[in-house]
Amino acid sequence: MATSTFHGLEVARRALATQQSALHTTSHNISNANTEGYSRQRVNFEASQAFPMPARNAPQMAGQLGTGVEAGQIERIRDQFLDFQYRAENNQAGYYESKADALKRMEDIMNEPSDSGLASTMDQFWESIQDVATNPEDGGARRVMQQRGQAVAETFHHLHEKLTDVQGELKNQMDTNAGQVNTLVNQIQQINDQISRVEPNGDLPNDLYDRRDVLIDELSQHVNIDVSYESNGGHSKASAEGQAIVTLVDNNRSAIEGGTLIDADNNMAGLEVQFTGENNEIVSGVGIGPLSEDGQVNVEETIEASNFNSPGKLQGLIHANGYDSGETDDEGDPIYAGDYVEMIDGLNQMAHSFVNEFNAQHEQGYDLNGDEGVNFFNELDDPENAAASISVSDAILNDENLIAASGTGQPGDGSNARALSDIRDENIDDLGGQSTQKYYEALIGDLGVKAQEANRMAQNTSDLRESVNNNRESISGVSLDEEMSNMIKFQHAYNAAARSMTVVDETLDRVINQMGIVGR
Repeated sequence: MATSTFHGLEVARRALATQQSALHTTSHNISNANTEGYSRQRVNFEASQAFPMPARNAPQMAGQLGTGVEAGQIERIRDQFLDFQYRAENNQAGYYESKADALKRMEDIMNEPSDSGLASTMDQFWESIQDVATNPEDGGARRVMQQRGQAVAETFHHLHEKLTDVQGELKNQMDTNAGQVNTLVNQIQQINDQISRVEPNGDLPNDLYDRRDVLIDELSQHVNIDVSYESNGGHSKASAEGQAIVTLVDNNRSAIEGGTLIDADNNMAGLEVQFTGENNEIVSGVGIGPLSEDGQVNVEETIEASNFNSPGKLQGLIHANGYDSGETDDEGDPIYAGDYVEMIDGLNQMAHSFVNEFNAQHEQGYDLNGDEGVNFFNELDDPENAAASISVSDAILNDENLIAASGTGQPGDGSNARALSDIRDENIDDLGGQSTQKYYEALIGDLGVKAQEANRMAQNTSDLRESVNNNRESISGVSLDEEMSNMIKFQHAYNAAARSMTVVDETLDRVINQMGIVGR
């Protein structure tokens, strides 16, 4: 059994076509060297089927004859384990970056230590009281104490207002963040749909895989997810990835009940942050339900905020803003946790306890007229919104002579003023047995520790993410030097195949056109 006369031409033709496909793929890599998320691609060269086919009816053939090369599948170079590592670090970085940013804003608002913070304002107020104790009949010293008291109230107002303003901004960020999650889920679902129409035909939509992975990477920064894949069937190749199934998971990588964002049938679900509280500022839970194409979530299940343990930007914002802890106090009222709500509650408790203690001592003294003292600050019934409500009483604001500096009723006596100044270091039961000064120092100290820890973890997780990404880029990224080397290699192979075809062509020309002409 002999081969075809044109066997050599076919071998050369296959070589030309295969090397040309490799050159086209190399050009595609070079074109996308700076494309975010692009994975370099390569053509798998495979020896074409030898001639003749192995058969029992051809014993006279000593061996098979090669028929050249052909281009197998064009695959992208990707390491799924590095993808998993990157998304895990990206997830943690998203959480701590959100926390660090929120706490940085809180530090800017509290502005401690400084000459304009609450601590400095309180110090000036205590000093003004001591001046009144030294010169109880000095109208100037009394007016300074009056104004310093007003400054303390205004500083409490300022801090409460700014902290609640940031809470409102964090609430908007959470809504936006949930919207981004839903948008990404929608886009992944659409690419899943495109891939499901391509893979069953035996093709590999590598560029669609890359686009989907970029979206999954971005989604992993917002919430913790697990990604698995389901075959699209048909004539899909073994290396085809199939449908991406995206599941919401917790800290331990366990699936959250009802948290399948994209299922095997390519149905999608979205998230919706739910709020409670007097001003609807506290996160009560995260709703999950079917997601429409216009981004609307039909909530079918709600995860309580205290049980939403899926790290990422969304959880970082929830923990910074404030959420329902799921616990109640002795009166059955819900206990709220979170950085901003705890700082606001701390300031409210401090303002309430400070006013009560100060007023109680002030009422035990006598004013410059010898009358019993009145409230220096307006009464606060409970700690709620105390920092926003604290104010110097109108009586004191209108007449500084009503400041009860005397403990005996004598105008020159300043014993009650000294007792008022001693409140600075007096331990108060409602403040955990601490003085107002120590209590405030503890609030600021806790803030400093939290911010330092968040900044440290944000830096660490960012460095780890960058390290994993560098490892991933070393495998999947495009190296222009390597691609240029490949281009030269494939170009030489193409030229050699062209030369081989020329040799075969000349041989055939000799046989066909220049043989058998003797005697003509």
